[in-house]
This record gives sequence, structure tokens and C-alpha cells, in this order.
Amino acid sequence: MSPQIPGIHHVTAIAGDPQQNLDFYTGLLGLRLVKRTVNFDDPYTYHLYYGDQLGRPGGILTFFPWPGAPRGRRGAGQLTATSFSVPAPALGYWMERLKSHGVAFEGPTRRFEEEVLTFGDRDGLQLELVAGSEADPRGPWKEGPVPADQAIRGFYGVTVSEEGYEQTAALLTATLGFRRAREAGNRFRYEAGSGGPGAVVDVLCLPAAPPGRVGVGTVHHVAWRASNDEEQKYWRGRIADLGFNVTPVLDRNYFRSIYFREPGGVLFEIATDPPGFTADEPPEQLGTRLKLPPWLEPHRAEIEQRLPPLHLPATGTH
Repeated sequence: MSPQIPGIHHVTAIAGDPQQNLDFYTGLLGLRLVKRTVNFDDPYTYHLYYGDQLGRPGGILTFFPWPGAPRGRRGAGQLTATSFSVPAPALGYWMERLKSHGVAFEGPTRRFEEEVLTFGDRDGLQLELVAGSEADPRGPWKEGPVPADQAIRGFYGVTVSEEGYEQTAALLTATLGFRRAREAGNRFRYEAGSGGPGAVVDVLCLPAAPPGRVGVGTVHHVAWRASNDEEQKYWRGRIADLGFNVTPVLDRNYFRSIYFREPGGVLFEIATDPPGFTADEPPEQLGTRLKLPPWLEPHRAEIEQRLPPLHLPATGTH
């Protein structure tokens, strides 16, 4: 039997100031900083990973913070909204929390069977808090500033905007094994694996939209899950056989990755679940120190000198 993609592994976006980014995602949204490392291709830039207690696949939002870099533009050929799952009774709490932190939001609005709050982070990255019709069984990060019964559970899904949706839809269904779940107007929903939170991708057909431009406040890529190296090898062969340019397997220390562009232009990654973020730090120390891959350790002193300092917000205060 062919392997199945269970859902989203992570989403990677571009930020401006790293401290502002850290304060927003840990201090306001209540996610845990699960890894503080560097961009392996640009080691004088941070790569920050946020998630639940262990940074489990399905809720990992990562950032390359480039202070002073130009702003991007959301548009066709991009992932344009990243959605987090929250309990249905929590939306009132989140409306007050966003308001008290000076964050403008829209909603809640109805989408299929969900209630959705839409807002942006400090760089304008479009985010959503989604309360679905069924309870999300995943546990939150309990030691952050948001009460556990209100806290984010992980991703609900992602939205990709496309000039036309048919070729992207064909890749998702015929190749990657997603199934078409529902549609409304120009929004087409697909689900991976057993479906539900963490396995949802909406394709928006926007033929008149300008093309997106990567920069601060936009998403760089979305990664789908492969349970192990063997499954990733299968996916790489299948995608290459269809004529897509796909990278060799790249070691990212906490997972292994392959990358390719889907027909509408969005950069897709398929990342392995193992080894995870405890590969080089015990669970209780995740995100507390700068971690470097072995080939960059000889340059640690220079890297640390050139990176801006980061200060973790206090946790456990609701």
C-alpha cells in the first residue's frame, strides 16, 4: 500500500525583527520556542521554531527573521493564511486578548463548519484562529501565558492562493493522496490522512490576483509530513517521475527535507517526522540555547557575535 501524508509538518515564514517575532508568538499567542538555531544557508540569520511542548509536527511555525528586509506581498502562488486550531469556547478570550495587545482582527466569520478570527502578526503575516465543529484532541503548551483551556492546539490548516486551482488540485489528490472535502465559491478544501485539524489545505482560486512576492510578512514554504525516511524516498521518486524538479534529501538536523514547486508556484516541502527537536536538547531545555549543526560549531563565536540578542518572555503568567 502506498504511504499516506498525515497532514502539515510545518510552515516557514519571513519576519523582520527577531525579538518582536519572539514576543508575539510566545508572549501573545502562547506558543513555545522549541528551537533557536540559524538558517543553514545563511548562518548569520536566526531560524526560530515555535510549537507545542515538544514541537510536534502539525503545529510548527518557523521564521527566518531578516531585520531591514523588504516587505513581501501576498498574492497568487503563495500560502496566504496560516490557521491555528483553538477550542470553540476560546474565541471570546482570544478577541479580548488580541484587542488588549493592540492587534486588529476580523470576525468571527463562518467558514464551512468553523468560526474564524483573522488577524496579522507585527509584520503583517496573515493568521487565523479557527474553532472547528469537533474538539481538537491535541494538547497545548501548558506553561505559556495562555490558559491551557484557551490555548492553541496546533495548526488547523493552511490556505494557498492560486491563479487557477485545477493543476494544484490534481497534484494534491492524484499524487499526494489528499481528498476533496468541500467547496464554497472559489474556496476548495482538501484533507490529508484522517482529516481534521492539522490536515486541511484550502485552495483559493484568484485569477485576478497579482502574483505574490516573497519578503517580510509572507510565507516561504509549507511542509507536509512523511512518517519516516522510506516514505520520503517514495514521495521523492513519485514527484520526480511526474517531471517536477525536486531537491535531493537535505538534512535539517530535526527532520530531513525535499522541496519542489507545485504547479501554481507554491514551494512545497516533504519533511520527516523524526528525529524531532529533542535530538540535541532535553525537553525541558528546548529553545533556551542557540543550537548549531556540527559543521557550524567551529564558527559559533563569530555567529553568536553577529546575531542580535534574544530574550525569552516570562512564562506561566495568564
